[in-house]
Amino acid sequence: MKRQKAFSFLLALAMLFSIAGCGQTVTQQTAQTIDYAQAENWAYLETEQAGQADVFFISPTVYGGGEDSLNMPMDDQDAKESFLGAINMEKGIYDGESRFFAPYYRQAGLSVYELPAEERETYLSFAYADVRDAFLYYLEHYNEGQPIILAGFSQGADLSIRLLKDCFADEAVNDLLVACYAIGWSITEDDLEQYTHLRFATGADDVGVIVAFNSEAEEIDDSLMIPAGTHTLAINPLNWTTDSTPAGKELNMGACFTDYDGNITTEITQLTGAYIDPVRGALKVTDVSPADYPAGLSIFEDGIYHLYDYQFFYRNLQQNVGVRLDAYLAAHAV
Repeated sequence: MKRQKAFSFLLALAMLFSIAGCGQTVTQQTAQTIDYAQAENWAYLETEQAGQADVFFISPTVYGGGEDSLNMPMDDQDAKESFLGAINMEKGIYDGESRFFAPYYRQAGLSVYELPAEERETYLSFAYADVRDAFLYYLEHYNEGQPIILAGFSQGADLSIRLLKDCFADEAVNDLLVACYAIGWSITEDDLEQYTHLRFATGADDVGVIVAFNSEAEEIDDSLMIPAGTHTLAINPLNWTTDSTPAGKELNMGACFTDYDGNITTEITQLTGAYIDPVRGALKVTDVSPADYPAGLSIFEDGIYHLYDYQFFYRNLQQNVGVRLDAYLAAHAV
C-alpha cells in the first residue's frame, strides 16, 4: 500500500517536472522585468480576504528546462499550471488564518541543478531577481504592516533564504517576520555569522526565525542539499529540537499526500519518526524505506526523501505555523 501511495505521488510530481521546451535564454530575458502590478503574474494574490498574517510563498522547481530555456518563460501556460499545482500541494499548511501571496517567477529549470555548482548561479540569481521584485511590490502595495510568514520548498526555500538575507536586513521588515519556513534547503552557521539579523529556530514557538530541514535515510552521506563533508542547521519537526534527540513516530500527527488542487488524498498518522544527524545536520527519517518512497528525480538517489519533506510532516508543520503565529501576535499585542 505504501509503495502504491508513493508511486501515485511521484507520478503526480513527474507530470509537474515534464515541462521543457523552447523559450528565451537568460541573456534574452534580462532586459525584461515582470510587472507585479498585474494580477496575472501572481499564482495567488489574496488582497480581498482578511487574515491575521500574510504568507509569502515561493514555489519549488516544476520547470524541467531545456537547452534553449533554462529559466521558465512567463508565457508558458503549461508551466504556470504546474507551478500552481506545486504551490497547492503545500498551501494548506500555511493559509489557515492568513492571506496567501505567491508570485510566478522565472525559476531555474531542473536541468540547472545538473550543472556544476558555479554555473548554476546565473540562472538562480535571475530567478531571485523576480522574487525580490515581487516581494518589494507586495511590501509596498499589499502588506500594510501585516505579520509575514515567509515560506518555500526546494528552490523556493533557497530563494526565501536569499530574500531573508537581503530584504529582511531592514529592521522594520524583519520585525514583521513570524518565521521563514525554508524546507528542503540548507542554512549554515556561516550564513548566520555573515548575516547577523538571521536567527535559526531553537524550539516550537520562537519567532523571527528560520525553520529548515532536509529529510534522508540513515545511510545517506551526500546530497545536492547537503554535500558530503558539510553541515547544515536543522530543526526536527516532530519534537522541535535542534539536537540529535530521537523523535518516535508516535509524535507524527499525520503524513499527508496531496493532489494539485491541495486536496489531501492520503493521510497516514504515525508514519515515521526522525532524528537530526549531528555530523551532517540532516533529518534522518526512520520507519520508512526508499523502496516505498523512492527519490523520484534523476538528481537524487533513493534514500534522499527531498520530495517528501513536507508530506512526511504535514500535520506537525501545519500545527506549528499556528503556534508561531499565536506567539508572534502575543508578543506584539498592544
